[in-house]
Amino acid sequence: MRATVFKPLGAALLALLLVWAAAHSRPWHALEFRSFDLWTTLAAPGRSSVPVAILAIDEPSFQQLGQGWPFPRSLHARLIDRLREDGARAIGFDVVFADPAADPAQDAALAQAVGRAVAAGIPVVLASSREKVDSASATLWTEVLPLQTLRDAGAQHGDAGVEPDDDFVVRRMPPSAGRFAATLAQHLGVRPAPAPSADADRLVAYRGPRGSFDTRSYYQALEPDLLPAGYFRGKVVLVGRSALTASELQHSQADLFNAPFAALGGERLFPGVELQATLLDNHVTGAALRPVPEGWSLALVLLALAVLVPASVRWHPGTVAGLAAGLSGAVLLLSWWLFAQARLWLPPLLPLAAVVAIYGATALVAYATARRHARQVRAMFAQYVPPEVVQRLIAQPELLRLGGETREVTLLFTDLANFTTLSEQLSAEQTVEVLTGYFNAMTPLIHATGGTVDKFIGDAVMAFWGAPLPDAQHAEHAVRAAIAMQQAMVPLVAALRSRGLPSIHMRIGLHTGRVVVGNVGSEQRFSYTAIGDAVNLAARLEGANKAFGTGILVSGATAAQLPDDIALRPLDDVIVKGKSEPVRVFTPCDDAQVCQLSHAALQAFHARAWDEASTHLHALLQRLPGDTTAQRLLERLQAARTLPPGAAWSPAVALDKL
Repeated sequence: MRATVFKPLGAALLALLLVWAAAHSRPWHALEFRSFDLWTTLAAPGRSSVPVAILAIDEPSFQQLGQGWPFPRSLHARLIDRLREDGARAIGFDVVFADPAADPAQDAALAQAVGRAVAAGIPVVLASSREKVDSASATLWTEVLPLQTLRDAGAQHGDAGVEPDDDFVVRRMPPSAGRFAATLAQHLGVRPAPAPSADADRLVAYRGPRGSFDTRSYYQALEPDLLPAGYFRGKVVLVGRSALTASELQHSQADLFNAPFAALGGERLFPGVELQATLLDNHVTGAALRPVPEGWSLALVLLALAVLVPASVRWHPGTVAGLAAGLSGAVLLLSWWLFAQARLWLPPLLPLAAVVAIYGATALVAYATARRHARQVRAMFAQYVPPEVVQRLIAQPELLRLGGETREVTLLFTDLANFTTLSEQLSAEQTVEVLTGYFNAMTPLIHATGGTVDKFIGDAVMAFWGAPLPDAQHAEHAVRAAIAMQQAMVPLVAALRSRGLPSIHMRIGLHTGRVVVGNVGSEQRFSYTAIGDAVNLAARLEGANKAFGTGILVSGATAAQLPDDIALRPLDDVIVKGKSEPVRVFTPCDDAQVCQLSHAALQAFHARAWDEASTHLHALLQRLPGDTTAQRLLERLQAARTLPPGAAWSPAVALDKL
């Protein structure tokens, strides 16, 4: 496990390095902005708990008042008087009155109205701004303040400037000190403005899209019939421009920003006066968000690394994909919960990208490993099994349990009799040529029936059926392959005789039993093979053909699984060394009478019916003169006749004595 985890871990770390590099790019920050906007859109309550009323200097006001921008300052004076009479709590003008009016009386009227409001205990806060002046040697910022006459009348001022991001959406709270919204908040008696150090990196908590605050047109406040007396009592009234039409955008120098609510198709533009109302709300309620420490994102990345890398080694790719999806969902839920409930901003993009990158890297390594394993399987098993079996193993690798498993198979061993004599008359090259022709003739017959060639041992072949792929008819397929192999020997022997070489013949042993099959060997070299007692018995049966004078010996375990159309002749019962139970052996035989006589002779022999058994054996020898099996059994019968009464006797013969 430790060794196999190195490659996916290395790939994951490389992927994270690429993510880290991408996290410092402008497109990445743009995506983070979009995620903030999405959470803002989903979490915004759509209202504010702070009593704020906005008087929008908008197109209807221009039309109703018959005035263009800027309005006469005496008109603002009338508005302040109306708000004072209604008992407004505070008045804020998101308008910079920096230049004196052409008519000094206009400035005087506004200053007198401000003085009356302040004397009545209603603070008036005017907007100031900062202008950048570039020179050849330096960049200077100049503060643009309201007129001194207005300040002398008691008006306070605050910088109404904000710092929008590249997409012109304001997401960061400006510092409190000297700011327009913070100055207004100080007069509400709710909480003092935070220290400048506490403003670092705070984020705006928008209350909703455009219109979430109580907004009326400027002209309505000047008409008592439109807004009843007392309408503004106890409210903070903000006055500022709010463009709604294209003509305003072109001619009124509209104070507009992009809204975060465009993330889900909301209105794109957001008036500056509503932005100031939002900042005021954040100062009063403390709703501004704070970014979580950077270590949180790093911790989530390390968690994803610790979970996904080991999982990619141990689990199925589909399970790992589900785990990655679960981690991604958990990151999104955590980010959302912190945003909506804890007022904390955890950008989900980095941990999400990390999860995707780690999963992608580990999946790529797993794919490459699977491909390499498939090539290894193909190369290894192409030597043993048919191509279609190799394809199925690659498609379904779970059918192959590397390391070994217990399975019932039918094993086949072959050997060439007289091959030593033959090889003495041939050169080394000719011997290899004969063996190559022999193996080339036998291997396709094994593969044709679904068999696996285990190995070639000199002039011998070891094969088995039932592994690596399950085969319910492995015994039948093995026996049919053995019969076909003996038939294939005929042209091979004829070819040797035509060259004046001694003939050879093949002996085959077949047995069915449970063995351990799998890859056996060292890490440097291994082979797919079968191990167990059944292997030894099959090998012994191959050698026992010599004693029975047969070409194929089949164990009783194999014979029991054969269909009726494969006729078998029972030969004898043998006892394998180390075993106590005898095993009956058979050989394929198409002569029904021979099969019947052999069966009857064995039955009588086991029943000690010597005369009956002798009759059947002599009948066999008449049909098959010189039959080795019948002669051997007849010899054992004669020996049994001479035993004294009550003497120990067994109808089976030890296999190692054959």
